Amino acid sequence: MNVRADINSVLMQMRDMQAQAQGQVNKPAELNREMGVQGADKTEGPGFGEMLSDAVNGVNDAQKKAGALATAYEQGDPNVDLTQVMISMQKASVSFQAMTQVRNRLVSAYETVMKMPV
Repeated sequence: MNVRADINSVLMQMRDMQAQAQGQVNKPAELNREMGVQGADKTEGPGFGEMLSDAVNGVNDAQKKAGALATAYEQGDPNVDLTQVMISMQKASVSFQAMTQVRNRLVSAYETVMKMPV
């Protein structure tokens, strides 16, 4: 039952992240001006650098948590079972792989932009 609760919490986190991402998408500036919204041209929410930093910190936290659970299991902590350890290690692995793919895409985009004629 613990595994099921863990999966549900991951799904809830993913839905929350999706809702946050969709909530940060601004309407076009003309539509905002027509509706009388002040500051329509300003971007709200965190910047790209801040979002990337938060993502890297999240991956780091997941890896630290997985390492701590693995150490606790190896030391014989009765409150930690093998399934918790394996799930946290898989979460850390998947998040690291995703971050690596994002980094690869960013490097590729940077190289493409640098190759463009001025």
